[in-house]
Amino acid sequence: MAWLAFTLYLTGVLVAFGLRTWLHRRRTGDTGHRPSHPPIGTAAWWAQILLAAGLLGGFAAPLLDATGLLAPVPILDHRWLHIVGLIAAVAGFIGIPAAQHAMGSSWRIGVDAAEHTTLVTAGAFRFVRNPIFTAMLTATAGITAMTPTWPQLLVLAAVFAGIELQVRVVEEPYLQATHGPAYTAYTRRTGRFLPGIGKIEHEISV
Repeated sequence: MAWLAFTLYLTGVLVAFGLRTWLHRRRTGDTGHRPSHPPIGTAAWWAQILLAAGLLGGFAAPLLDATGLLAPVPILDHRWLHIVGLIAAVAGFIGIPAAQHAMGSSWRIGVDAAEHTTLVTAGAFRFVRNPIFTAMLTATAGITAMTPTWPQLLVLAAVFAGIELQVRVVEEPYLQATHGPAYTAYTRRTGRFLPGIGKIEHEISV
C-alpha cells in the first residue's frame, strides 16, 4: 500500500503542478506562477515553509514506509482505513486539476498584489471558495490513511496549517482588496473549504 501511495502522490503532484503549468503556459503564454518573498517569520512566510515541507514530506514519508525504514502507527494500520484513504486520495488528485481547470486563465500559484484577475465563482467555486485546497487536503488525508506513519501525520498537519495561513493571511486579503464588494458577497454565501462552513459575514480587513 505504501508503494501505491507513493506512486499516486508522485503522479498527482506531476499532474497538478507540472502538467497544469505546461498547459497554462501553452494556452496563455504565462506559467501562472507568482513567487513571493515575504519577510522571514511572518505568517505568509510560515505558510510557504509549511506548504513546502508538506510537499517534500509527502514524497519522503510514503517512500520511507515502502522501503521499510518507517513503520505505520499501529492504531491506524487497518486495511479498511487504507482502502478509504485510497478512495480519498484518488478523489483529491482528480479534484485538484478539475478545480484548476475551472479557474481558466485566472489560475495562479502564489499572489501578485498588483495583478487583477477575474473572480471565479462558477463550477466547483459555487460550493466552496477554495476547491483546489480542499482537494489537496483530501488527497493528503487519503495518502496519510494509506501510509499512516508519524512523519506522514506531520505532513498532513503541515499541509493543513500551511493552507490555512495561505488562505487567511495572503489570498483572502488580496481578493478582498482586488474585488471589493463582489468578494464580500461571495464570502457571505460560500464556505471556505466546505459548503456552508467558513462563510464571512464582514468585510475582510486588508
